[in-house]
Amino acid sequence: MTTQAVPREPRQERSRATRRRLLEAAIDCLASAGWAGTTVAVVAERAGVSRGAAQHHFRTREELVTAAVEYGSEVRMAQMRERLDALAGRRPSTLDVVALLGEMYTSPLFRAALQLWVAASSDDQLRAQVLPLEARVGREAHRLTVEALGADESVPGVRETVQATLDLVRGLGLADLLTDDSARRARLLHQWAETLDLALAPSAPAPPSDGTT
Repeated sequence: MTTQAVPREPRQERSRATRRRLLEAAIDCLASAGWAGTTVAVVAERAGVSRGAAQHHFRTREELVTAAVEYGSEVRMAQMRERLDALAGRRPSTLDVVALLGEMYTSPLFRAALQLWVAASSDDQLRAQVLPLEARVGREAHRLTVEALGADESVPGVRETVQATLDLVRGLGLADLLTDDSARRARLLHQWAETLDLALAPSAPAPPSDGTT
């Protein structure tokens, strides 16, 4: 009886899988150990790959963590799209949207991104890599929020209101770093959803003038 050979995983697929493990391990490490504790060697160990294999994909720590935050941001945006698409064709409530944003800005990815921002604030070379990434992520988050809320940015003040929403949930994410702020965050998001409903509601047309004063 002959033993049938098991097809070997294509090299390109193995390489993609290794890269993905490194990116996910880098997010986890950055969120839990901070910038100082995140090195290529530590990430490689968490990912279960050799340091040489890690450096084949990423030559420096800066390349690794920047790519990891970008990858994580793309995953979170895709998850947000999927959750919005899963609402059976109905527009989510304003509270649904702000609660989802609140989850995004209290995730391990946000903690990892924050560590990267802090490191970039005092490292010109790293900042040059991080700024374009954050600009892209910010634009996509804004676009998705506008779409989810059904907001009309041609109305004066609406664009600023949407951006204020994103700034609010980012700030609430910061407040959650040291202590569990979930109860207070839930109350604030509920109140902000009501404020948003008023701010984004179409203005009623002015009544026609009858010519009297």
